[in-house]
Amino acid sequence: MAHEIVIAQTTSDNEDQAKALARGAVESKLAAGVHIDPPITAFYWWKGKVETAQEWRISYMTSTDRLPALEAWLHEKHPYDVPQWVTLPVTGGSEAYLSWVVEETHPQ
Repeated sequence: MAHEIVIAQTTSDNEDQAKALARGAVESKLAAGVHIDPPITAFYWWKGKVETAQEWRISYMTSTDRLPALEAWLHEKHPYDVPQWVTLPVTGGSEAYLSWVVEETHPQ
């Protein structure tokens, strides 16, 4: 079952926005759970220069079946022009937890 689960990540420069992106995904059954990491410092290239920002990393626990819908939803809701969007495969874990992720992201 591990191959059915992914962790998808994005960031936000606003804590309230990060919480809204987390809650909305869970309420929509696009993610079983979401973690928001404390503020991190990001350095990145944007429009020809190095920028720095304080951001909150948002990690979505979801199934591969729900990943396309989660990505589409996020791009619609996220205020960034180019939001970070990366996915990390889950290659193992407790069977109970992985089953829970699948159950909680199953559309009703």
